[in-house]
Amino acid sequence: MTLIPISFIEWLAAIEPSNRFQFVEATIEADPLTVVRAGSRLFANAAFVSRPNGDQLGGLGAAWRADRAGDSRFDDLRVAIDELAIPPATRLLFGFGFSDEGPMEEHWSGFNAADVVLPLVTLATARGEPTRICVAVTPGGDTTAISNVLRSLRPLPEPVAPDLGDHVIESHPHVSDWRDEVSEAVDAIRGDLLDKVVLARSVVVRSTLPADGFDLVHHLAGAYPGCYAFAWASGGATFVGASPELLLEIEGNRVSTNPLAGSAARGEGDVEDRVLGESLMTSVKDLSEHALVVEDVTARLRPHTTDLVVPARPSLRRVATVQHLSTEITGTIPDGSHLLDLIADVHPTPAVGGTPRAEASRFIEKVERIDRGWYTGGIGWLEAGGSGVVALALRCGLVRGNTARLYAGAGIVADSDPDEELIETRLKLRPLLELLAAT
Repeated sequence: MTLIPISFIEWLAAIEPSNRFQFVEATIEADPLTVVRAGSRLFANAAFVSRPNGDQLGGLGAAWRADRAGDSRFDDLRVAIDELAIPPATRLLFGFGFSDEGPMEEHWSGFNAADVVLPLVTLATARGEPTRICVAVTPGGDTTAISNVLRSLRPLPEPVAPDLGDHVIESHPHVSDWRDEVSEAVDAIRGDLLDKVVLARSVVVRSTLPADGFDLVHHLAGAYPGCYAFAWASGGATFVGASPELLLEIEGNRVSTNPLAGSAARGEGDVEDRVLGESLMTSVKDLSEHALVVEDVTARLRPHTTDLVVPARPSLRRVATVQHLSTEITGTIPDGSHLLDLIADVHPTPAVGGTPRAEASRFIEKVERIDRGWYTGGIGWLEAGGSGVVALALRCGLVRGNTARLYAGAGIVADSDPDEELIETRLKLRPLLELLAAT
């Protein structure tokens, strides 16, 4: 049984070459992740992103790809997309790192400061509708090869829970060193050098068998339906995760963002869960930390909007392992607004960097001992005309062969306790660590 209807494959094979991009579309029964899992090993690039509302986007291969670095990386990518001259509703996969200059360590090879990909094959669903397949035929391109690949795709068995054999787990930096980083940050904040800074740490899982990133995202999407699940394969590695936090979304003339800051554990039962949530909602430390994030995001977003709605108090956002203070901000934007322009101003938010931004960035560069890569960057999709949705890349890890590097961080403020912040990072590491290091 083929995943792609033979009638579509034959239609695609008959397309005559053209001097411009051509897009061949149809409806299929298979969902995007099923097709991406089946085809990911046949392409150098593959990706999948899902939203809490059920929307999914998958991509195989690259009909066109651009990457940019430096403090103008988002502006430069917009220019590259505009020059491509494709229909405004064409979807492009989009991912970027925390740093303007991009990842530096070798294990991040294949992941640039900011990447945009027009997949050769795009699979999309919207709010439970049938999957749309779209093949991008490059100018002058021959469809024979891609037709043959699509003809070969067969459904894979449902992925079972990973069994990666024996494994060892390493903390980078050592937990005692990370506690020292937190203490140093608290001293800097109490000395009025900055107001908040997010410090990251990594846990490395080395196993005897390799993990498949698209099998992992299948499990994450099922276990965390309220999150943005993602997997991006490039350069022989897959960046995978399930993030609770929307960075920015543009749909029509509406912009949305959902900063999360201030966290607590989930309770063992309903009563304990409610008590922990109520304590979080009244915590002076966490409310102050959350307010710093909301104020910064609001100030950076306001110049792009004609009106902005910011709730006076946060609500509680619960996911499986952690509950967060959450503020859903919405606004109206002028015609012609582009998601990349807003991201250039808003990222990194104090939820992943700190405030003031420049001082926090310098502090992170000074004390952190890991290369964040795409962790605390963003991942999602763009439409060529400027709409799209991008989540912060959180609750995530980079899987390369038998080694997985998982990432988590905590927002440090004046009242932070190093031991409590360490516990918070452990809660955030759980989604992937429980999959990769099951015993």
